[in-house]
Amino acid sequence: MTVKKTLATLVVGLAMPLSALASEGAERLSRILEPMQTYEATFEQQILDASGERLQEARGSMWLSRPGKFRWEVDAPYQQLVVSDGEDVVLYDPDLEQATVQALDQRVTHTPALLLSGSADELVESFDVTRSQQGSAERFSLLPKDPDTLFEELEMTFRGERLVGLQMLDSTGQRTAIAFHDVQMNRAIEDARFDFVIPDGTDVIRDTH
Repeated sequence: MTVKKTLATLVVGLAMPLSALASEGAERLSRILEPMQTYEATFEQQILDASGERLQEARGSMWLSRPGKFRWEVDAPYQQLVVSDGEDVVLYDPDLEQATVQALDQRVTHTPALLLSGSADELVESFDVTRSQQGSAERFSLLPKDPDTLFEELEMTFRGERLVGLQMLDSTGQRTAIAFHDVQMNRAIEDARFDFVIPDGTDVIRDTH
């Protein structure tokens, strides 16, 4: 799996919704996520192989607004943009002059970055959640119940009820770790942030699966 493919898999995944609270960890995670209507931060991302060797680093900024709106911008070492307006998700690669458009449906929201832009209520239905405390950090491990999910485990780290870290482990043992900085919650974000006009001359791929 390429670095860009891994990034896209992660991003097209921070939006899911919560119904049957099954555990203390799930209840606690629900209480943290439920009040969060908007979230914005800068991020640093590392992709590590199964032995822990660093394969790639990236940095950028992200914004989300419930329900289903999301923007993820990679600034370096290459540019990439993922935008959801609540109906479609667009992955735009300016280097390749290519955009992939996908409907924001149940398959898309089973990947990690769009998890946060939905409601908290379906999270427990889709994942087994356990909680641990390490100093001032609360960590939640989410194991997907659906075997078709594109990752084996998702870990979310909070400090002061603010999301500061996200890790994803895939079936090959590759780990994607993201640290969030300059976090702002529940600050107004203009809807225009989540609109994206595909530039003329871009090769557009519409994923209907």
